[in-house]
Parts: sequence; C-alpha cells; structure tokens
Amino acid sequence: MKSRCLITLIIFLLTAPLLHAQQPMPLGLDQAIDLALQHNRALHIRQLQQSEKTAKLHEDAIRQYPVVTVSSAYQYNQNLGALNIPAGYFGSLPLGGTTIDLPNKDASFDLGKHNNFNAGVTVYQPITQLGKIKAGMEVSKTDVLIAEQESRKAALQIRQAVEKLYYGLLINQQQQITANANLKLAQMKQFDVESALMAGKTVDASKAGLQANVADEEQNLLKLQIQADDYMADLQQLTGITADSVVLAEVDYNPQPLSDSISGDNNVDIRLAYLTKIKTEQAIKAAQRSYLPDFGVMAGYTYQTGNVLYPNSNPYIGAAFKWNIQDIFSNKQVLHQRNFQLQQSAENVANTQETVTHDIAKAKRRINQAIALIAVAQKAVNFRQDELKIQQDKQDAGLNIEADLLNTKSMLAKAQADLLSARLNYRIALSDLRILTGAY
Repeated sequence: MKSRCLITLIIFLLTAPLLHAQQPMPLGLDQAIDLALQHNRALHIRQLQQSEKTAKLHEDAIRQYPVVTVSSAYQYNQNLGALNIPAGYFGSLPLGGTTIDLPNKDASFDLGKHNNFNAGVTVYQPITQLGKIKAGMEVSKTDVLIAEQESRKAALQIRQAVEKLYYGLLINQQQQITANANLKLAQMKQFDVESALMAGKTVDASKAGLQANVADEEQNLLKLQIQADDYMADLQQLTGITADSVVLAEVDYNPQPLSDSISGDNNVDIRLAYLTKIKTEQAIKAAQRSYLPDFGVMAGYTYQTGNVLYPNSNPYIGAAFKWNIQDIFSNKQVLHQRNFQLQQSAENVANTQETVTHDIAKAKRRINQAIALIAVAQKAVNFRQDELKIQQDKQDAGLNIEADLLNTKSMLAKAQADLLSARLNYRIALSDLRILTGAY
C-alpha cells in the first residue's frame, strides 16, 4: 500500500508541471492592448524620437544665452626673436668737442622667452541672432508636438491591430464550432448511407458524394484552424505573449447611440497636418530673419607670459559684426521654397479634413448597418433555438432521426456565428470611429 502511494506521488510530481504548462492563459481585450503597448518596439522608437525632439528644443534654448569660451595654450620656442640696434643707429651726440654714437655700441634685445603661456576667457552675447534663434525654437517646439502626435498615432494603430486580431479570433472560434457541427452532420449522413449500402438500399454513387462533402467540411475546418494559428501568432508578436494557447474573454456588444456632434477635430492626422502647416509658417519667419547681419557684444580677459611686447594681463570689451551679402540672394530663394511648402501644407490640411470627414461618415454608416444586422441575426438565433427545442422534443419522442437534430444544431451554430460577426463588426466600426474622432 505504501509503495502504491509513493508511486502515485512520484507520478503526480512528474506530471504536475506538464499539466500546469498546458493550461491556457486567460486574456481580455484591454489586457491584450496594454501588453501590446508595453512591448511594441515601433511604439518605443516613436517615444524615443519624442524624447530626442525635446532634447533638441533644450539645445536650441541654450543658444540665446551668452557664449563663454575659455582657452589656454603653452608653447616652447627654440629660436627667439631679437631687436638688434647697430652702433650710431640713432645718430651721434656732440659732447666736449667729440661725438658719441647713439648707441655707442651694437645692442641686442630679446623679444620673447623660450616658454610662452597664455590663457583667456571670452563672453559673447548675440544680439541680432536672437530673433532667428527664437524662431528656430518655435520650429523645435512644433517638432516635439508632431512627435507626440506620431507616437499617439502609432499607439492607436497598435490598439486597432490588437482589436481586429482579437475580434477575428472570436469570430474564428464560432466559425470552427459551425464547421465542426457541419462535419459531424456530414459524417452522420455518410454513416447512414454506408448502413443503407450494407442493407442494399442504396448505391455507391450516393456514398461518393457524401464522402466528398465530408472532405469539404474537413478542409473548411482545417482552413479555419490555420487562420486561427496565424491570428494567434500575430497577436503573440504584438503583445509579447509566450503562452502556447489563450482563452479569450467575451466582449461587451451593447450598441451605443451615436451623437450628432461627432467631428474629427481631435483626429491625429488632422492635427499632424495642422502642425506641419504651423512648422512651415515658423520656418518662413526664421528665413525672413536671416537677412539681418550677425551682431553681438563681447567682453573678456587674457593673461600671458613669454611675450615682452604684450601686457601680462588684459581685460577688454568689444563688438562683433558679420554680414554675408550672399545670404540676401540665397534667402530669397529659400523664402520661395518655403512659401511653396506652405501652400502644400494648406492643401494637405484641406485634403486630410475631407478624408477624415468621409471616413467618419463611413464608420457611422457601418455602425448603423451593424446594429441592424445584429437585430436580424438575433432573431435568426432565437428562431433556430426554438427549432432546436422542437427537434429535441421530437428526438425524445422518437419522431425524428439524429441527423435532423445535428442539422438543426449546425444551423444554430451558423446563426450564432453570424450574430457574433455582426456584433464584432459593430465593435470594429466603433473602434474606427473612436480613432477617427480622437476619442481614445
């Protein structure tokens, strides 16, 4: 008895991990969306681009403050410069009946030292460039807003992709139930014919046709299973799920009344088009300020040793001016280019608004159509359920055959699949509308 208990315990310990590993993972739609948003690399890239644009804005802001430059250098000179003055270079001076040369002998003075060192600090404050710098900052701010909208757009696309895969798997599951019912019905009919053949009540032609029907139903079921595998692989890739199988939770299908004030003002594509137009306008302002010369004020301090001609320390102030005359002509062409870009961005805004308005109307139409289909499909399911109850009562009373019951179950499964498809089409259309209107 003890040996049997020990063997049972060992078998349980060995098989428990396998049983645990085979349990499917429960997965809800919101959970799948959250996992996809956490693990998607494309979205992570968009978020990093947004951080990059923010850092660029901070870099541009620094340019409006004074530029402080610190420098130093050391140099060893092998040969030194010298000031040589020959005797009598400055003439002669009469003194006591004689003349004395000035200087009275050759003289030589070193103009430097072997060891030279200098250090200094310069502070430069741009003046005329401030307008151009601020215009560039406005462009960078718009780039940050564009990056935010592109990141939001990527998140919406991921959400929509997960929803469609999730709904597709739910529809596929119901379609597989229908296909299994049709397969059982075809197999039942084939069995009945084979039984009739054995009794000599039919011919082989009927059997061949039913065998073909069974093969067709098997093929249809296999196609659905392959489709489910593809959907699941895509869902796992989006969400990062590693479980071999998952159990999908049901989705709420209650139709919501549509508001008459639905608009696409918060649509991501429209916002991106507007921001692109604003960025072009800011780039035009920056080009207009490029006509100004570069002017600024500066101050500094230098210290040096080794050069006897210059002071050891020297504080100074000054101004700098630079004007590239060629910019007058090149900036004119730049303005032409950006004016054309502004016209393009204005056309893009109008085109995007028209497209979004059309897509919103289409999504609303699909929602209303799906609501109508849900009502009709629900009626079909109710009728098929009533029919199934009648067939079951007949089955209990022995008034029909099992094939009749299987046929009714198959028709009910198909009606339920149609109802689920209508409900999920409603959810997909509602999701499209929320994305178009910026409700997410």
